[in-house]
Amino acid sequence: MSELHSQSRVDKSAYDIAIVGGGMVGLALANVLVSALSSSLEGISRGVRDSSESHPLRIVLIDAGAPSVLDLSSVDPRVIALSKSNQALLDRIGVWEKIQSARACPYFDMHVWDGDGTADIHFGSGSVLAHEENLGHIVENKVIVNALLENLSGIEILFNTSVESCSRETDGLELESPSIVDRQSDKTLLTLNNGEKISASLVIAADGANSRLREMAKINVREWDYGHTAIVSTIRTEKPHGFTAWQRFSTKGPLAFLPLTLDGEDQHHCSIVWSIDHKLAEEAMALDDDAFCRRLTSEFEAKLGRVEHTQKRMSFPLKQRHASRYVAPGIVLVGDAAHTIHPLAGQGANIGLYDIDVLAEEIQRAVRRGIPMSDPSIGKRYERRRQAHNLLAMSAMEGFKGLFGSDDLVVRWLRNEGLRTVSAVPWLKKQFSKLASGRV
Repeated sequence: MSELHSQSRVDKSAYDIAIVGGGMVGLALANVLVSALSSSLEGISRGVRDSSESHPLRIVLIDAGAPSVLDLSSVDPRVIALSKSNQALLDRIGVWEKIQSARACPYFDMHVWDGDGTADIHFGSGSVLAHEENLGHIVENKVIVNALLENLSGIEILFNTSVESCSRETDGLELESPSIVDRQSDKTLLTLNNGEKISASLVIAADGANSRLREMAKINVREWDYGHTAIVSTIRTEKPHGFTAWQRFSTKGPLAFLPLTLDGEDQHHCSIVWSIDHKLAEEAMALDDDAFCRRLTSEFEAKLGRVEHTQKRMSFPLKQRHASRYVAPGIVLVGDAAHTIHPLAGQGANIGLYDIDVLAEEIQRAVRRGIPMSDPSIGKRYERRRQAHNLLAMSAMEGFKGLFGSDDLVVRWLRNEGLRTVSAVPWLKKQFSKLASGRV
């Protein structure tokens, strides 16, 4: 891990790139940049640059949290259904082996059904997606974060640090108002919570759904409430999950059982994501553990027998957000700072990782061509490549939610017939499997 520098070292320091946010997306971006630039550009060192060295980029990661490795003895109820392409990304930067050695559960099959009808669809990695060992892996968020943090080197990291204000510099002078933008300026000035200041040619906002940097950049967000609350937890089931990802749709909302292996080859634990309207969620969260397990068993139609135990439950309201722009002068949004999506397909974190892979490509391209990090073409090319894809994914999830959330008899008949058709036609089934496993 990078050595933590004293706060006095960074006062008025100039960086090429400042990544704000040390969650999964911010840490992944930092790792990808170090790996890509180190492997492709002669003379790049993984060490922190000092005044005697000549590295192409100087990067700093700013995170409000403490510099600590997370405790893996307990299970994180927040998981990602990691797509194959993002698994390859993590493998490329040298962290996938660390993740596997900690905890990662492959899933070989997926079973989706309509709880208010009779149709279902089932597919496996071997029968639908040729030459694939599995459809993906279910991985706890903190397992990925730990691996990324332990692997990171070659940049400065400022822990326990937040950005209080953001402004543009021109001719070496700080503009008084953060809302004033000088398009000729090539530096963004960040004032930190301790009053010190750093400047960067490119600031990357990876600070989450309630991004303060996005607000400072005056980027508008289209936002609406799904009317759902997501309940997440880790549960133990009577029957083994069979390394299958299960998802039941109903008018109440989708319920997913995602397989976990916590103790060797144990197949009796799953991570659940249950998205239901706010009132039903309040009622479910108020139940004691035994009653909650009985409710889950019923809602899941006892596909894995009784739900025997639940660990601590967490809940959070679901909102969809999409930034009108991913870029402002000197600032680029990635991950949840740019978009949030309904978790029914488990693709939110995957989409954020797709973002940073593309942005890293654009940064690498700029370095190779001698383009400064302040050049607006970097952000514009990234936005052009990612915005349409993200909008399509969000529209697809909204369509799924509307289709399976409707109690209209005609709609119910159509979705059941649709699932039967998809299941019966190999090409359609293959496309559905790609969407469901994050390949599209």
